[in-house]
Amino acid sequence: MYHEPVLLSETVSALVQNPDGIYVDVTFGGGGHSREILRRLSTQGRLFGFDQDSECPAATVDDPRFTFVPQNFKNTAKWLEYYKCPQVDGIMADLGVSSHQFDTPQRGFSYRFPAPLDMRMNPNKEFSAANVVNDYSPAQLATVLATYGELQNAKRLADLIAAARPVETTDQLVAAVTQQLPKGKENKILSQIFQAIRIEVNGETEVLKQLLQQSVTLLKSGGRIAILSYHSIEDRLVKNFFKSGNFEGEIEKDFYGNPLTPFKLITRKPVVPSDSEIEENPRARSAKLRVAEKI
Repeated sequence: MYHEPVLLSETVSALVQNPDGIYVDVTFGGGGHSREILRRLSTQGRLFGFDQDSECPAATVDDPRFTFVPQNFKNTAKWLEYYKCPQVDGIMADLGVSSHQFDTPQRGFSYRFPAPLDMRMNPNKEFSAANVVNDYSPAQLATVLATYGELQNAKRLADLIAAARPVETTDQLVAAVTQQLPKGKENKILSQIFQAIRIEVNGETEVLKQLLQQSVTLLKSGGRIAILSYHSIEDRLVKNFFKSGNFEGEIEKDFYGNPLTPFKLITRKPVVPSDSEIEENPRARSAKLRVAEKI
């Protein structure tokens, strides 16, 4: 399978409140969530699927209610305007990398395979992991590793990578940092390094911020937004924005002390996969689902 949908029933059940409504899956991927949304819509319902990856198998959904938009979801509002759907009943995003992307060696997302340093979610984009690893100054690289990988020894890792340049493949990157991988924690640290570079290459946090900001005007009153995140950086942005309408999580109040927030929380705490789902799909283990409703 291209990608095993995570928390499928929980996500779609929380999202689809109006079977006649218009919904958006901004991370179509393998189409698992989209197919379940379509299953719950009436003949009047409509679904838009976004994905910037040209390898995404969108053509496999043959349904007159479905429209595929081969674009980065930072452009969601613009494209929905183009399709004369300025407001929708629900938006969902399954963030991160699909199983297909991880398991395709030449995409360079995983340290498990020797491959060119790529990590582009949009293969047509010029800027790749090789640019980050080879062109950034050690200080810039350390900032990326500390911010997006939450690595304590980011400066030392950045210096080692810079000293090994040119670094052109995933295995060369692994070799460059080997001496800084504590025994028993090699995979964890490598995952954090690759995650940090990937987020930088694809501008993932900025794109998520743009989607969240657009959702305030895109959603109809009573419409819902459901986001699946896989690391604390994304989850924190989603949590704060759902709570307060800003990324700091600071709730502003009106003259009477009422909170000024565009959303009502549907999930007070994030929904996480069951033990049985994690056993069937180990990549689900870090998933967190948050859902909010437009007031």
